[in-house]
Amino acid sequence: MPGVLPVLNRKVVDYTLKMALATECAISPISRFARKNYFYPDLPKGYQISQYELPIAEHGHISIEVDEKAKEIGITRIHMEEDAGKLIHDPYRSTSRVDFNRTGVPLMEIVSEPDIRSPQEAGAYLKQLRAILRYLGVCDGNMEEGSFRCDANVSIRPFGTESFGTRTELKNMNSFRHVENAIAYEIERQEALIEEGGQIIQETRLWNTEKQVTVSMRGKEEAHDYRYFPDPDLVPLVIDEGWIEKTRKGLPELPETRKARFVRDYSLPSSEARFLTGSRVLADYFEACVKAFPRPKTVCNWIMGTLIEALNAENKTIEESPVSCGELAELLKLIDSGLISGRIAKTVFDEMASTGKAPYDIVREKGMEQVSDSDAISETVQKVLDAHNNEVESYKAGKIKLLGFFVGQVMKATQGKANPKMVNEVLKEMLDAGS
Repeated sequence: MPGVLPVLNRKVVDYTLKMALATECAISPISRFARKNYFYPDLPKGYQISQYELPIAEHGHISIEVDEKAKEIGITRIHMEEDAGKLIHDPYRSTSRVDFNRTGVPLMEIVSEPDIRSPQEAGAYLKQLRAILRYLGVCDGNMEEGSFRCDANVSIRPFGTESFGTRTELKNMNSFRHVENAIAYEIERQEALIEEGGQIIQETRLWNTEKQVTVSMRGKEEAHDYRYFPDPDLVPLVIDEGWIEKTRKGLPELPETRKARFVRDYSLPSSEARFLTGSRVLADYFEACVKAFPRPKTVCNWIMGTLIEALNAENKTIEESPVSCGELAELLKLIDSGLISGRIAKTVFDEMASTGKAPYDIVREKGMEQVSDSDAISETVQKVLDAHNNEVESYKAGKIKLLGFFVGQVMKATQGKANPKMVNEVLKEMLDAGS
């Protein structure tokens, strides 16, 4: 609103300190707010409150992993600023509208060092940043809704040279896939332009999701074009050591540390541990399930397989899971006890997800108990062998892969209720006995 003076929100500083500590940045005891002056329709007052010469934090880093290779990406600086309005472009009427609802809302901007060398590394960097922010409770990391955004600077250089080429800035990328696709396209565009004898100009380009191309938006300004100067309405921010230490003590276990613990304590592969710790809620779900059913690898397989597939099919997040960690643990206990087979368990899981019923109640109501009676299994196996004389003769002649066929026939005859281990044992015994 015109005439309203800005006031610093303490919570914004708390959140920024958390992120600075989580990325091992050096925190400045004194930082200053500046006015970044420029004219654009989404900024009607003609300047944006930001930080320039004295940001709150600098010189940090995070670790990423691409193709199971670790790499460190430097953090140049983290600073606070205010949001501008949101421009909405109508491609069919050649008009633009502006939404001022988010104007003045605090933002944390994280600037990385030019250490990223591929679209895949850019995606991994963003995912790791988002994971840290979500662990800290700073934001929900939703790119589609704009609470987590990315602008990417892209430049290329001839192989063997040291200096970077002219960069372009990419905007309008609201998903990890769009970020990777836009960067990949821009690299190809710049390569083709240089090979044709053209020249890259410094500009801001938009990612067109429909056409999967970048298009020019405006020329890119340099820092001096913004005429930065200290904001006269905001005093310098002073952060003492006590504030920093209090924030440090309140930090949760962060994704990279938790991932290393999952590998060490649960003997999980690095890739699976990274997947589970990519979300704090998912990691909590896993650990709660393991506490109730202490077989980490089995729990991991079910979460990364059956549970995630079910959530993806319904376009739900782990927070919206229809099967709680306790219910999943109960289901795994039923398999472990021999009451149901793994195959039956998948059917029980689907029923749990759709009805909300407890696993044992579903098993009891539908008569899904696993058949582990050796006499009953032997009887069914004999019937199957009697019905497939040709296959039996082929097996005895050396085609031992037919064992799988016989197992399938027995499981079909018992509607999947027979204990698979016992079926294999009985089949081998009866087939070998008749050899």
